[in-house]
Amino acid sequence: MFRKILVANRGEIAIRIMRACRELGVQTVAVYSEADKNAQHVQFADEALCIGGAAPKESYLNADVIIRAALDSKADAIHPGYGFLSENAAFAADVESANLTFIGPAADSIRAMGDKAASKILMKQANVPTVPGVEGLETYDEFKKAADEIGYPVLIKASAGGGGKGMRVVSAESELKEAIELARSEARNAFGDERLLIEKYLEDAHHIEIQVFGDKHGNLVHLFERECSVQRRHQKIIEESPSPLLTPELREQMGAAAVKAAKAVGYYNAGTVEFIFDSKPSTLNLKPSFYFLEMNTRLQVEHPVTEMVSGLDLVHWQIRVAAGEAFPFAQSDLCQHGHAIECRIYAEDPAGGFLPSTGKLLQFIPPQGPGIRVDSGFAVGDEVTHFYDPLLAKLIVRAESRADAIVRMENALADFIVHGVTTNIDFMRAVLATDDFRQGKVSTRWVEEKFGAWSPAPADALTVIAAALADVVFVGKAQSAVSNESDPFSPWKQTGNYRN
Repeated sequence: MFRKILVANRGEIAIRIMRACRELGVQTVAVYSEADKNAQHVQFADEALCIGGAAPKESYLNADVIIRAALDSKADAIHPGYGFLSENAAFAADVESANLTFIGPAADSIRAMGDKAASKILMKQANVPTVPGVEGLETYDEFKKAADEIGYPVLIKASAGGGGKGMRVVSAESELKEAIELARSEARNAFGDERLLIEKYLEDAHHIEIQVFGDKHGNLVHLFERECSVQRRHQKIIEESPSPLLTPELREQMGAAAVKAAKAVGYYNAGTVEFIFDSKPSTLNLKPSFYFLEMNTRLQVEHPVTEMVSGLDLVHWQIRVAAGEAFPFAQSDLCQHGHAIECRIYAEDPAGGFLPSTGKLLQFIPPQGPGIRVDSGFAVGDEVTHFYDPLLAKLIVRAESRADAIVRMENALADFIVHGVTTNIDFMRAVLATDDFRQGKVSTRWVEEKFGAWSPAPADALTVIAAALADVVFVGKAQSAVSNESDPFSPWKQTGNYRN
């Protein structure tokens, strides 16, 4: 087992990894930007190093500085979390070249799956179902010919990267040229790579992904599916397992396809194979009804959903297999227990196009109770800045049935109190209350179609007053506690825990 691990990330995922390290008896090193000097993950770690300015490229995306920090702190390994450098093949290779262990897959596996066009070609060769499309196109005439052959609507998307960037849906030829130009520009700005591909756009598709896990000894299994169809701007906001759509036969077929995809690139550690599930198979007149979308060669944001229904700690096992242990479970040993749902709690305005919200957290009171888990990197008094993703927390619930899990999530959302920034909590409650969600009839386009004109109910007077007074009460009580503290050994005086 490692003695010390540097966590090359921030926020809730950094804390999640550090918590697993504590349980395994491993020391942790946090890295932080100048904007994150008071962040929760910095306080949670055994030691912390500042690695640069607030902008990600000056800190969390600065591979050389992160590796140097690991060497200077005498860490044995680096865990990248998700986002930032987690799927950067060059970073993974450089970590290993520095005689450190990269807690994730091999650089070659990341590289093979990191390019959407190349990975689709690879999956076709491995007989994994893929959406009909064409890769390696350059000119408008090539795109036009491919679109005519595939049939509208089509999807133009970046070959490198994800997260909805460099992606455009085209319904008719008249939209094609502008869509190509916009997608190419966005891909160039986001990923430094303007290559695009084209594929059939499935209008009533569901997004279903399969968690895979392997070790360095050749053992590779799937840990079942997560339904991720509730999305905004092509980004997931609610995930659940099991999927309300899958039959046992389909689950087995998709799991086998995911394992086949992972084996094609010699995969080990945690990874996710994402599929588009066609709720109307006649759309393509093809079988099966699911098609390879991409592979995320890292831990997923929504990994707690799998943990809640599988009983496995994925981060524990990430660390253990990176240290050389064998993953001891065969496919026949694994099963799903109960039902889990995750809601991503964002500082954003759903009524304003889901634009991020920034500010100071005047109140931040997560729900508690049986079957409720909250992963967060924030506390009262923290600042939500414009530099990073506005994810405040991941709220996960588990119950014996899907109906019970929905009720538990509804109550947990009602109990989640946040003041100081606008959040999507009320929006999540509105989603869960719909018949479509309760019946599992939610496609990837559902949010934009159903909630295009959504706005929250007006807050009652007491809520408004409480929010306005929260900052005054918080600051006044904390300052009073510090100024009136007579104990010279008080932790308030010793550590400066209070922050304006």
